[in-house]
Amino acid sequence: MNPGEMLIGVLVLLAGASALFWPDRGLMARIKTSKLQADRERVEDALKHLYDMEAKGLPCTPEGIADALSMSAPESANLLRRLVSIGLLKAEGGAFRLTSEGRSYALRIIRVHRLWERYLADETAVSESDWHLEAEKKEHLISAEEAAALERRLGHPAYDPHGDPIPSAAGELPEVSWKSLTALKEGEIAGIVHIEDEPPAYYAQLAAQGFYPGLQVRVIELRTDRITVEANGNEIALAPVLAANLSVVSLPAEQIKSGIVRTLSMLRPGERGIVTGISQACRGLQRRRLMDLGVVPGAVIEVAMESVTRDPVAYSVRGATIALRKQQADMIFIEEKGGE
Repeated sequence: MNPGEMLIGVLVLLAGASALFWPDRGLMARIKTSKLQADRERVEDALKHLYDMEAKGLPCTPEGIADALSMSAPESANLLRRLVSIGLLKAEGGAFRLTSEGRSYALRIIRVHRLWERYLADETAVSESDWHLEAEKKEHLISAEEAAALERRLGHPAYDPHGDPIPSAAGELPEVSWKSLTALKEGEIAGIVHIEDEPPAYYAQLAAQGFYPGLQVRVIELRTDRITVEANGNEIALAPVLAANLSVVSLPAEQIKSGIVRTLSMLRPGERGIVTGISQACRGLQRRRLMDLGVVPGAVIEVAMESVTRDPVAYSVRGATIALRKQQADMIFIEEKGGE
């Protein structure tokens, strides 16, 4: 090998070593940073789970952590010992409880999670079924300062789109006094204030059935295998396990909506109605789009044309023709207006 080839070989080796070991920027540094980030996320996920268990009055055990975080029993035990050693957790018999520092840390993560869900609901077109998963990622990345800025931008919301209270920067939570839908009696009327978003499959089913915070429901029938409620003029049968994920408050007489709730989707060709409101289930960009198209309280709207399947349907409103899917029309409340 001549000197030139040897020099090239040495330079190649040096370049490879630099790429591997360069401080802060080399591959090994990135791997170390990645591992530290993963470890921190696991700690934060554990604290969130512990807070949730305590809020529900349930004990937190190594087995519960292992199941919630998809880790082995030895990994769970090691993680809990680490949390105890750094003062975020204390052992009480066979269970564990958060210290004041651990509770504060958990609330910081929960605050970011719920603020980000509020942001996704109000400011983006991200699907409702993806809010929780997106917030699970973002909660580990946003600083306290960024969370404060986001809170100001959103107008200091008290609740996330599922009805969960958003902790303040000081870790304070609004008081809640709701009860499970399963606690209602036949004929009782209540308003939904919270929908549990876990497990995701349950939440997706409830959302698909049209439930959202702010919806008025009336219990029609209680059975051991199902609970039937009336909401927005529709009868909906729920398995008790799903109904338990809906939290409600009793409504005072002056807040109870009486009579049949009519939606835009009920209109037929030649019929017209006056918009009385848009469902709270219609959020963010979708809500703003409807309002930009003239779908606002007081607007007269009528069916201009419908397809064979009636989905979509063309409507005339304020001199323009717009096409809406049935799912969208179901979220627009109207009162009938006679033809002119």
